[in-house]
Amino acid sequence: MGKQCSLIIDGGGSVNVASVRLVEKSNLPTLLHPRPYKLQWLNSKGEMTMDKQYNNEALCDVVPMGATHILLGRPLQYDRKVTHNGITNRFSFVHMGQKVTVKPLSPREVSED
Repeated sequence: MGKQCSLIIDGGGSVNVASVRLVEKSNLPTLLHPRPYKLQWLNSKGEMTMDKQYNNEALCDVVPMGATHILLGRPLQYDRKVTHNGITNRFSFVHMGQKVTVKPLSPREVSED
């Protein structure tokens, strides 16, 4: 079985971010951020500077955060033409010619995480 990570899709968010923990534990290569910027809302440490990025299928800024491993905002949703079904809370998109649907975890699965 492959490795798993948690994911939040935030239609109101303006950035894609990956946690420092995910990047370090997975030994993911990072890039220097071309235009570092300050972000304040992700944790209780206050304002921080975004100065690294990770890019695979989605370019993500790398930040320390405990809520999730990956937070995908509007940039990814619009770039990938992701559709959201508000009734089932499922997200769908096409990847390599195949339709992919992401469904939320059940309450039991959330408590196991």
